[in-house]
Amino acid sequence: MGSTPHRLPRLVDALRTGERVWLPALSAESPRLAAELAGDPQRAAGVVFTGVRFPGIDRLDIAAVHPEAQVEAFFMSPSLRASLSSGRAKLFASDYLAIARQLREGPPVDLAIAHLTPPDSEGWCDLGVASDFLPLVWPRARRRVAHLNPKLPRIAGSLRIRFSDLDGFIEAADPLHDWEEPAGGDTETRIAGHVAALVQDGDTLQFGVGTVPAAVAQALTGHRRLRFHGGMVSAAVRTLWDCGALDRDAVLTTGVLLGNAGLREFALGLGDRLRLVDVEQTHAPGVLAGIDRFVAVNGAIEVDLFGQVNAERTSGQIQAGAGGLPAFALGAQLSRGGRLVICLPSTARRGQVPRIVPSIGENGLVTLPRHLADAVVTEHGVALLRDRSLDERAQALIEVADPLHRPALVDAWQRMRTRL
Repeated sequence: MGSTPHRLPRLVDALRTGERVWLPALSAESPRLAAELAGDPQRAAGVVFTGVRFPGIDRLDIAAVHPEAQVEAFFMSPSLRASLSSGRAKLFASDYLAIARQLREGPPVDLAIAHLTPPDSEGWCDLGVASDFLPLVWPRARRRVAHLNPKLPRIAGSLRIRFSDLDGFIEAADPLHDWEEPAGGDTETRIAGHVAALVQDGDTLQFGVGTVPAAVAQALTGHRRLRFHGGMVSAAVRTLWDCGALDRDAVLTTGVLLGNAGLREFALGLGDRLRLVDVEQTHAPGVLAGIDRFVAVNGAIEVDLFGQVNAERTSGQIQAGAGGLPAFALGAQLSRGGRLVICLPSTARRGQVPRIVPSIGENGLVTLPRHLADAVVTEHGVALLRDRSLDERAQALIEVADPLHRPALVDAWQRMRTRL
């Protein structure tokens, strides 16, 4: 690498057929790269794109850019499903810890593309809004280029990049990827009320994005001295800060900021009370075990009467990936006074499909095994499963199922119990 990086006409000019290319994702997604690929999709032909991209959040649909582009993915998306059928996509069954191991020990990428702040007076570029996976990819990448964006907030993270270490760059002031928290309804509000009753003042919380975390934040506004350690900070965390529920002296540790300009301004105002770090620091079981009263609040598609959790597959189709859930579930188990809270409505499709089920069948996937089961919350209440017998677990879960589906669950459990 030279001391003076090459200014590229376009980011896509760094792409080479046959190479594996790491792409920035989530709030760090580069709008300039997306526009360039849309304008010149031929540059993607024969390129293998990899990265941790989320359906519904990432806007650039790599699988649809060019019919000869190849994709390595960790989360399902609609266009990826078609690419899997044609053989030009791979979907890995990896949670965050396994992804981190792949990035640390597997073949390095040929090219890493980053979305960074311009260099400061000392020549350092910051990651801005996402420090989750790039710190694991960047040191091993064979070539490194960046979109330097003056609109990125300069938030210190666990990785800073010397401008002189870049192989190439473009500089463009493009709007950042905003994301708005989805609004919930009465069901989410009722779930959140039950979750809030499980949380004590002084607990350290983890939750992601979605309708339930936003509702949980509203339900916790009366709590005090709460802390946060998680993979993602969204508007829900700001809600807790603004109402005084978060401990002003505690550091918020996360990998990604996901929100709008207001959230980024809030993050800048936190200064050194906000730490952006990689997944080996946000999700490592050893780190989480050292946090007393770590309470992980997460969603699921269905839970069965044994306590197994499916958070990935419905009606036979994979909808997402394991993500950070297994790591946070294990961390909550290891934490002194920790708790895993799985939240889900009791039914789907307007009450027709139960989400508390007898057992996860061939159309589902077990994201969490039964030995990690702890608390399951629906709008009908809380099922406490830790340290309870099989019969006690089943009964507790039946009690938080939709009332119309409870008799069928009772019958199913009686049949299954005779074969235990």
